[in-house]
Amino acid sequence: MDALGVLNLEGFGLDRSHPALGTAGAIVLYATENLRATPQNLRGIREYRSARTLLLDPSTLRNLEIFTSIRGTREGSLLSAINRTATAAGARLLERWLAAPTLELPEIRGRQAVVGEFAAQPTALAELRELLGSVRDLHRILGRLQNRLPSPRELGGVRDTLDRIPAIKAALGAFRTEASRFELSELPGLRELLVGALSDELPAGLDEGGTIRAGHDAELDRLRSLTSDNRTWLSELERAEQERTGIRSLKVRFTNHFGYYIEVTKANLHLVPADYIRRQTTVGGERYVTEGLRRKEKEIFHAEENSLAREGELFGALVGAVLAESAALAAAADALAEMDVLAGWSVLAREWGYCRPELDEGTSIEISEGRHPVVEQMLREPGPAAPSQAFVPNDTHLDSGDAQIALITGPNMAGKSTYIRQVALIALMAQIGCWTPARTCRIGLVDRIFSRVGASDDLARGNSTFMVEMNETANILNNATDRSLVILDEIGRGTSTYDGLSIAWAVIEHLHSGPARGARTLFATHYQELTQLEKHLPRLRNLSVAVKEWNDDIVFLRRVVPGAADRSYGIQVARLAGLPHSVIDRARAILARLEGDDTAVSVPGPAARPRRKITVVAPDDSSQLSLL
Repeated sequence: MDALGVLNLEGFGLDRSHPALGTAGAIVLYATENLRATPQNLRGIREYRSARTLLLDPSTLRNLEIFTSIRGTREGSLLSAINRTATAAGARLLERWLAAPTLELPEIRGRQAVVGEFAAQPTALAELRELLGSVRDLHRILGRLQNRLPSPRELGGVRDTLDRIPAIKAALGAFRTEASRFELSELPGLRELLVGALSDELPAGLDEGGTIRAGHDAELDRLRSLTSDNRTWLSELERAEQERTGIRSLKVRFTNHFGYYIEVTKANLHLVPADYIRRQTTVGGERYVTEGLRRKEKEIFHAEENSLAREGELFGALVGAVLAESAALAAAADALAEMDVLAGWSVLAREWGYCRPELDEGTSIEISEGRHPVVEQMLREPGPAAPSQAFVPNDTHLDSGDAQIALITGPNMAGKSTYIRQVALIALMAQIGCWTPARTCRIGLVDRIFSRVGASDDLARGNSTFMVEMNETANILNNATDRSLVILDEIGRGTSTYDGLSIAWAVIEHLHSGPARGARTLFATHYQELTQLEKHLPRLRNLSVAVKEWNDDIVFLRRVVPGAADRSYGIQVARLAGLPHSVIDRARAILARLEGDDTAVSVPGPAARPRRKITVVAPDDSSQLSLL
């Protein structure tokens, strides 16, 4: 309360018993200890409600490569793919939107509408983005000014930004009504004050002088003239001493350590007059002072000190004038950052042919010709591309009460993981207000996105790859709702065939449980046996990634089609990876024997457990060991 300057928090809708106040207090204490003063840029406190945002847990952020790629770099992440911001404030706002996508339909639709307006007028948009690129980071500047960490160049940043706002407002006038959402105060009085008071070229620190423009303050001009006149006197002194002594190489110089002095080379020491007082011996000669030079030095220093002190007073007054308008400046900073993000998305939509998604309160996800936003950009440059370079689009239909679970089979490298990830990323992009990589798109609001893909371990905490997989799967099953979107890739592959298949089977049944609705789910798997569940689970649909066989080779078509894959093509993929021919030939022989001896898996109902007979073929085929 002290940091906010209030008696209680009732005005913010909070009381002293709120469980988060301890954490908020700890943050304020940390800032106070580092600043050695109470932060002055705290304007209020509000409660963050997760019910208003789409929740993304850490594993989903990592698995979907939202902020960083699997390699740990920004390149290859969703953030990198959709970031076209021109300002640091815009980039920070985009990160906040990605971390907590909103569930407020009016806000989402408002952002989409601005993107559409901007994209419809590329010439006006280019002018606006050029202006945005020249504004400074007002939020950061205000934070430093409010916490007594000012510099002349930061005040110059406020001046320069205010100087751009009229032109930005004029550029916004080229667009229709949606641009009115940006509240930009021009603050003409403050702008004129800063333009008239600050020099065009500002020093890094106030102690360097030159912050205040000549003509702004009569007293400062007087003090500066004294300093300037004294320096002129020193130049005249140097010429006079050269004539008096006959030493043409004599110099009057200055250092911070010694002040002003007369320098004479060794060759001319015999010409030094008696009134010179030696101060220092150097390699090349001697340094001297005179009584007159000492008196003048004091006058110069006194004038410079007074000049810097006066500049400090004037600078403090300018800081105070800026802080008096901090609320309006912060609002302008918010508007500029939002404008920057949405203008960047407009460029993105035009470059890559994105569509404006429809969002509603329903439970369907309908995507026509959807594409992965990151992979597409890695495959080609913006604009038309050759068919061999273009990303192959795919359709998606999910509904909590109808086609709730899509079970996707197909060989490795065919594109199953890319497909399920792209659906999650498209839903996420839609809920931050961005246009999406698809021909058409309709998204029923998603409350959480869960992702279990890839293989990783956490050995420092004693968790194997399979344990990490099970932990993430448990989190999904315990927290998903019928408004959630779940993507699962190869559940159960980290353990034995029987255990893994049984776990995957049970997970699907659990997600499908309930009388009518469940979490919208994309489940990619190599367990062909699971495709039989379509006969017994009415809200499950089989999909597969199409391939073609040609002369014992496989061609990946990247098309997701209805129906189950007939086999996994694992040996063909292994051959493409470069396994020795002897290994490939042996694997084919073993596969033929196993497929010949394998019993069919019967799936009479959800309670059934798959039962297989696995035949181990000896290397010389002379004996076989059957494991039942």
